[in-house]
Amino acid sequence: MPAHDEEQRIGACVTALGAQRGVAPEAYEVILVLDACTDATADRAAAAATAFPGLRLHLLPAGAHGAGPARRLGMLEAARRLEHVGREDGLIASTDADSVVDPDWLRRQLDLVADGAHAIGGLIEVDEEGLAPGALRRRDTRLRDRRAAAGGADAAHPFFSGASLGLTVAAHRRVGGVPERVALEDQALEGALVAAGIPIVRSRAVRVRTSGRTEGRVRHGLSADLRVDAWSDRRCYEGSRFDPSDLARRRRESVTVVLPCRETAGTIGGIIDAIEPLVRVGLVDEVLVIDADSADGTADVARAHGARVVQESEVMPHLGPCGGKGDAMWRALAVARGDLIAYVDADTTDFTPTFVTGILGPLIDEPDVVLVKGTFSRPMRAGDTLLPDEGGRVTELVARPVLSLVAPELGCFAQPLAGETAGRRSVLETLPFPVGYGVETSMLIDVWRAHGLDAMAQVDLGTRQNRHQPLRALGAMALEVMCAGLSRGLPEDAFAALAAGRMLVPGADGTVRPRDVSLLERPPMAEARGSLSVVR
Repeated sequence: MPAHDEEQRIGACVTALGAQRGVAPEAYEVILVLDACTDATADRAAAAATAFPGLRLHLLPAGAHGAGPARRLGMLEAARRLEHVGREDGLIASTDADSVVDPDWLRRQLDLVADGAHAIGGLIEVDEEGLAPGALRRRDTRLRDRRAAAGGADAAHPFFSGASLGLTVAAHRRVGGVPERVALEDQALEGALVAAGIPIVRSRAVRVRTSGRTEGRVRHGLSADLRVDAWSDRRCYEGSRFDPSDLARRRRESVTVVLPCRETAGTIGGIIDAIEPLVRVGLVDEVLVIDADSADGTADVARAHGARVVQESEVMPHLGPCGGKGDAMWRALAVARGDLIAYVDADTTDFTPTFVTGILGPLIDEPDVVLVKGTFSRPMRAGDTLLPDEGGRVTELVARPVLSLVAPELGCFAQPLAGETAGRRSVLETLPFPVGYGVETSMLIDVWRAHGLDAMAQVDLGTRQNRHQPLRALGAMALEVMCAGLSRGLPEDAFAALAAGRMLVPGADGTVRPRDVSLLERPPMAEARGSLSVVR
């Protein structure tokens, strides 16, 4: 069993292993892999083992490489020890340091091996104390999905997890041991067994109870899943629950709604009109339109409907032309007057006041929340046909896969590229802003790293329709999103070696043309404000 700083739980784990029934003490031994422990894990484990004079506990130090490498190391050592005493049919059983195995956990597995099993997946129960009901429901849904993938109603249970699994020495040798993974090593092991044609016997009689903790250093696995479940229960809201008048009475900070605009004369007036009642009840102090020198009269329409209009080229003009949406959002921080900044897209055709009240609500009600992201059902119109949930192509094909590599927890956001985002100025001004469409991705990752998932919230705003670009036009946007994520997930030199800021695009005439994509990021406004001239 791998353990990293488990002094609070290791005693119960070792006690359960020492109290096994139906197996003589001399018939088994326990290998505890100390994965860069800095606490009293080793001492607590040794103390618990003294209650069982026949229990042989071996402590195996390991570097700080994670649970996957530690489990691999421990099982390799177990295989070596069994082979040394000539037990080719021996069992290598695995559990976790925060788990408590049943008294007959080993006996049940040995019986299965005697019946011909070479790979065993045990039932894993989670200690539900402290878990919110909503989190438990989400876990049950995942378990149903896993059961279906494991064989549906015919499967005893869906688990093949490091907390309760077993391999014979022969099976371990055949697959080359646990695959080298920092996390999800058990999932990779399952794949290796399937590929080798070794069936997994899933038994409900091989049982462990594992902690329902949400803390942990793994990026994937049970604790990470439960952490997201707990967040979903605490920090996900329905936009309709926030009443504008109630929010206006409760708020203690000024509010600016920012609309970055480019050629949106057809929609900007209706959006400003929808926000106006929020100004009237005292929730919104300022409606700020940051216009990209639109040629279609966007600025005139916005002024006629009562918004304050600033041309993006007039803010910090010595920086040159505005580089895109992210640059416009960054420059808006220099001229906006509010303490809470709510960014909303200006090309939405079905905009409602909930788009603003929804993303402001958690900031007003929850002092610990610093960033709020909107989510919505996003249909796509193809001619006269409305395709449900077919919008957001860059989100599903680029943003979500990149986040799964760089910051897997952030996959819990349904619309990571949503323009409807609100944050506290005090936090937004500490963030670098990519000048293009990578800004939403960078903002999520940077806030998550600095403040944690619980400082972020998601609000369901209903349904949203806006302009959809042709597929070929999405390539540059996708590259900007990808680069914003990978620049935060790769070492600086590795990213610099990959990112050229240019992509080749074949034209309909067969000519391949280069397209430049800016990878420039503006520095945090808190750093830039003192040294850069600002037009207010």
